[in-house]
Amino acid sequence: MNRWSGTAVGAAGVLLLASLAACDSGAAHSSLTVPELYYLRPYGDKSGPKDKMPFSVTAEDGNGPGVRRLTVEVAPDGRDVVRLKKYGPCEGDSAHLTCEVDADYSNWADSARAQPHAVKGAEAGATAVVRYTYTTKSGRKLTARTRFVVGEPVVEAVVPAYAKDLLRPGSELVSPLVVRNTGEVPVKGLGIAMSADGTEFTQRYDTCRYPELSKGHLAVCELPEVTIDPGETLVVRPAMRLRVPNAQMYPSYGRDVWALDMGPGQYHSYSKGGGPGDGPALEAEPTAGTRGTFVGGGGSTQLVVDTHADYQLSDVELRGDPGTRRTFRIEVTNNGPADAGTTAELVFEPPFELRVVKEPMEEYDDGVYRAYCHNNGFTYTCEVPRLKPGETRSFEFTAELGAPGEGSLSLLEKAPSSPWDVGRRDPDTSNDKATIRVVH
Repeated sequence: MNRWSGTAVGAAGVLLLASLAACDSGAAHSSLTVPELYYLRPYGDKSGPKDKMPFSVTAEDGNGPGVRRLTVEVAPDGRDVVRLKKYGPCEGDSAHLTCEVDADYSNWADSARAQPHAVKGAEAGATAVVRYTYTTKSGRKLTARTRFVVGEPVVEAVVPAYAKDLLRPGSELVSPLVVRNTGEVPVKGLGIAMSADGTEFTQRYDTCRYPELSKGHLAVCELPEVTIDPGETLVVRPAMRLRVPNAQMYPSYGRDVWALDMGPGQYHSYSKGGGPGDGPALEAEPTAGTRGTFVGGGGSTQLVVDTHADYQLSDVELRGDPGTRRTFRIEVTNNGPADAGTTAELVFEPPFELRVVKEPMEEYDDGVYRAYCHNNGFTYTCEVPRLKPGETRSFEFTAELGAPGEGSLSLLEKAPSSPWDVGRRDPDTSNDKATIRVVH
């Protein structure tokens, strides 16, 4: 038995983000952190997950400035599986490299890197252990290991279908979850995140946790016993069940899926904590003949509810002699019964001799502002933000009055942004217009 035997860490149930850290217990803190498990693309293959967490090596030594050493060595029985490629100040060969690093090292930020790659001809599923040794300024050696696997589990899910028919307020929507593995190695443990934006879960599974910060609109689920072989398709049961809202026209929902030992990806993270649901456990079973479009990681869809939003404008009257300055508000109110999103624009055409000297502004960067409304030299066009039923949005202007006169206020439907965009479906367009008057 060689000195590398027994060092591999099992893939099942090991999160990519859970790292193996070696710590120096001396007076000055020092540490070396690498992933326990990492999947490599087969030689020359650049496909695979698009949101994969990059391989990460970090090391710290609190003993002040100066050069440290990071030694990277492939186990003898894995040198036909993994090779090392050097970058920056590193010396050695494809099986053993020693790099000059500093007291705060990261292979993401520093030039010195010993990057692992799959060897040409290495078969999917082949493994190799790589040992990392960080030598501190005081001469202490910290070691950690990563088990590399050639090939990746790639989880895809059927994207939720867009519902062309308007949904009845208060009804229940049932959406099955179907996943498959298009990778080269098995998925060992399945992660699922279900999101409900505007909708509500009518069933809360005991294999999922519901983070408090999400206020019941996110379920994060782990099925560690699920295995999906390459090319295999599974259906997750029971299906996702959602309550269609009464007061929102455009709710949405989505799912994100991943292999547990890879994590949800570099740009995905979910709130920690949250207790389990009180419903049934999620289970997965093989299925065939599935219809729909598979998307890497999952997907989301917009819904349209059979409801509407009655917007209303109020008249504005400005009193004063020519040259007088007045600050006034143009108010848009949503009389409900639903929130229709950002589907309307306010168009403000001032009386002919009224001169606007101050208009609504928005902060688009820290302490940096710009005009909120578009101005073509006379007419102001302002996007109306989301309004809940009963909510009013005020647009504040300051103007210098001129001779008595009359301008107009009107609400326009924005151009549809997609096939599902049906606007406000405003049942009473008579209150979408108002007048702004200057009187003495």
